[in-house]
Amino acid sequence: MAEAPGQAPGPGDAPAVPPVPPEPEIGPLGRDRDPNGDLDGGHDRDPDCDPERDPDRDPDSARDSGSDAAPGRLQELDERAEDDRGYDDLRRVHQLVHNNFYGVVDASGAAFGFGAVPSPGLAPGTIEPEEAGRALRFHLPPQPCFDEALARLRENALVVLTGQDNCGRRAGSLALLREILGEDAGLRSLSPANALAELAQSKDLRPGQGYVILDYVGELNVEAVQAYAIGRLSEELRRKGSYLVITAGEATRRRLALRDHCVTWRAPDPLELFEHCRNLLPHADIAPETERELRERVGERRRPADIVAAAVALSREGPEKALDTLRDRCRELVRELFRKQPSADDLIPLAALAFLEGLPERTFEKECAALVAHVRDWELSRDTPAGEPDGAARETAPGAVAQQSRARWKERAVGLVTVERRAGPGRDEGRSERRLVFTDPRVREFVIEELYDLYGYELWYPLRRWLGDLALTGDLETRTEVARGVALLARHALVEVDENMLTAWSEGLTSQRVTAALTLQFMCDVEHLAPQALNIALGWTHNSGQGRAVTAAMALTGRLGSLYRLDALGMLTFLTLRGERIAVAAHRSLVLLLQTAEQEPDRAVFILRYVRTVLARTAKGSRERSIALRTALQLVEAAELNSSEPLTAALLRTVPGSARHLGSLWADVLHSGNRSRAVRALCRTLVQLRDDPSVTGAVYELGEAMRAAMSGRQWSALCHHLSIALRHPDYAIPGARRLAQVLIGSLRGRAPVDSGRLTASLIPSSPFLSAQGGRSK
Repeated sequence: MAEAPGQAPGPGDAPAVPPVPPEPEIGPLGRDRDPNGDLDGGHDRDPDCDPERDPDRDPDSARDSGSDAAPGRLQELDERAEDDRGYDDLRRVHQLVHNNFYGVVDASGAAFGFGAVPSPGLAPGTIEPEEAGRALRFHLPPQPCFDEALARLRENALVVLTGQDNCGRRAGSLALLREILGEDAGLRSLSPANALAELAQSKDLRPGQGYVILDYVGELNVEAVQAYAIGRLSEELRRKGSYLVITAGEATRRRLALRDHCVTWRAPDPLELFEHCRNLLPHADIAPETERELRERVGERRRPADIVAAAVALSREGPEKALDTLRDRCRELVRELFRKQPSADDLIPLAALAFLEGLPERTFEKECAALVAHVRDWELSRDTPAGEPDGAARETAPGAVAQQSRARWKERAVGLVTVERRAGPGRDEGRSERRLVFTDPRVREFVIEELYDLYGYELWYPLRRWLGDLALTGDLETRTEVARGVALLARHALVEVDENMLTAWSEGLTSQRVTAALTLQFMCDVEHLAPQALNIALGWTHNSGQGRAVTAAMALTGRLGSLYRLDALGMLTFLTLRGERIAVAAHRSLVLLLQTAEQEPDRAVFILRYVRTVLARTAKGSRERSIALRTALQLVEAAELNSSEPLTAALLRTVPGSARHLGSLWADVLHSGNRSRAVRALCRTLVQLRDDPSVTGAVYELGEAMRAAMSGRQWSALCHHLSIALRHPDYAIPGARRLAQVLIGSLRGRAPVDSGRLTASLIPSSPFLSAQGGRSK
């Protein structure tokens, strides 16, 4: 999906990522002058290889000097080691997701998934007419707000739809644009982060285009968008015959610059919407009594999606299924449990399970006991118990050990909690053990909602302290579940989660920072929270210290980076220009983004194309180009997410169009001081693909792309060094040499090349480092 203009800072900020032309001025490959095997022809050298000579250390860290240099360097190394552990944790979580959503493994233990299809417009990019049509199939324009918004849009080419979440603002934005531009008009979704400030000065607005910004969260700049900037944006839209609809929360109405453009959006009457849907669906017979109950329950609903779901269920599965949809038995069971005002002995384990679902029972019991201790300490300090409506203190009885606590779940949460035997991740995946889980995935959300609605500081203060301890000391599986639970809490208490948890964790130790990053990932599972997650992550990169910037880089991988790919790539590219610690993290995040995109061809090609564009826009010999070359090198050297095999081999095998972009990146790196590493990465790729006849065409295309970026001399030098590398024991495999002939054959008919170079005796070279996946293959 193509991305929209002006969504992220950095060199990648463009309306689309264009093809990159060849660079004829690049010099030929040089001799091998590095005794360690790196070829330095005097071209682009990566300054990060020599941190002491890096002219742009991070402004957040003091420059080491004199006797303090050694301790400062040790601290820097410790921080880098901590970051490495954090990325190891992230990689393990991503591997679990990758296996569960793209393999045949049971997905019950998945952390979070990239495979969920978002609503049209949530991910910035083009909204196809078919997508908009599906989203608006049952749309009923609410009056009078629809006509009011339409009038403002016609007059100003800009309107802001405010109102409660889940009131149909998104569908309304698409309906307004299609009403003005027609059903076949091109619509584009822009990033919700900082988009207005960019658009107000942008020259990339297209004529006759409809734009939407869904769940606008405000500007990252210190100065808010001013009225004159909004006026300029409105004028530019009118001049080009284009239109922009923004959806936002009620707080947007208080922004002076936008106040005159806001229209309060309300959901349509539920019964009118229900009848509208029934008229568009096949008729279903229904008894009068059942119809009366159905209409009563429909009238209680305010969320258009619930009403549409009931109408569809009525048409396809009958009235009983429609009633089940509206009754929501799962939510009723949770509410019934809390109406009984459970005692602390029942409340605390249930609250713990809401944040630790699916952990081994032994782990859960240990952490639940820790929560009980936090609650007891808080009660003793205040002399006010939690969860006891009559105020009577409850102390653990001396015979508590004799209580059958595991059996209590049959009474504590009837119909809500069950025990399953599940295998654990990693080394425990072959052994199963008992785990407490909710009977329905939604129970967890409903329990957290009831806890937040019914209980106050007396419960949430010790609960927050307990969650903070888990984020700090819990193992990865525990912290992943904590992040999932906190993301569910953010649906109801976003400000509290951000201020009391994420802000502290994002600057803490590695375990806390990984938990914060994962929380933002889980928040993307709720569409109106995804823009907030992006805004929080981007905010951590602005004058917030090295720790938070590294946490932001971690958060921009996975689901968040997949959903807002241009924002993520732009910010990560910007972070590669920061100090060494932040730059290393940004590079690792860029590699993780590509690794997790292996099963999503469009996203993988987009990432490669973006990095290729960044390289094309940097000046020869500049620091920016050296850093961009480092990014390209790490991408072509990267291994697959779930194995040590080259990622480039998997991309060439499964992602059409990747060969052209990989060839361009390889050619750029081959012209730099990292030539030997690039040649080794190329050899590893050929070794991995040697027994797959289906990739011959992709390898040929790879060679064509490399040739297009090289002169005859440069190509001859590549042939020379590739021939030397293929003599190394790790690569001296017949199949790999045959593929090399396919690669080199791409040059034939263009420039004279000594084909004998591949077979003649060549001068000795420095030995290449041993590569994974060589002779053993």
